[in-house]
Amino acid sequence: MSTATKSPVMLYTEQTPNPESLKFVTNRMLYQGTADFREEELAREWSPLASALFDQPYVKGVYICNNFVTITKEINYAWEDIMLKGKQFIKGYIQDDGVIINEGFKEAMEKIEAEKGVGYEYSGDEAEIVQKIKDLIDTYVKPAVEMDGGNIAFKSFKEGIVTVILQGSCSGCPSSTVTLKSGIEGMLQRMIPEVKEVVSEMG
Repeated sequence: MSTATKSPVMLYTEQTPNPESLKFVTNRMLYQGTADFREEELAREWSPLASALFDQPYVKGVYICNNFVTITKEINYAWEDIMLKGKQFIKGYIQDDGVIINEGFKEAMEKIEAEKGVGYEYSGDEAEIVQKIKDLIDTYVKPAVEMDGGNIAFKSFKEGIVTVILQGSCSGCPSSTVTLKSGIEGMLQRMIPEVKEVVSEMG
């Protein structure tokens, strides 16, 4: 069996609208899906990469999606002091084929989500509206939010109110409320007259 030489890991950083979060983008697919670690316990259980990042004193949250990692830092650190350390650490970890996310994570999260009632069933007209809302969020909102190092997920629709969950750099981001109200709420109201308001929860 010939050992192919691995292409080097390329990594660059991108600002996010949240000054406390920075996006570390790589040329490798890290995890197909979204993995949000705001608590160290969850990271210790499911993600060796996030767990190793939480060992760094400046890391407050880790969000892994497709080819990037968003790190939310502790407020008393400055990016200019820690950005390079973060880059070298992630690059080295990927280069050494470190495990990013443990097997079974997606299923475990889906189970938690179902228990929280995210999948609660809608009927008739409401089911159609919910499907439209989900499609619009997935098509127009998610890609833009991912570019900013975050994620948005539909949670519920009740009496005209759409509840979404914000993750990654979006949670706690000062501009996420503006995005939510002017961008998402405006779009949904235009496309779906039944939508009165969009509110958010932190994931």
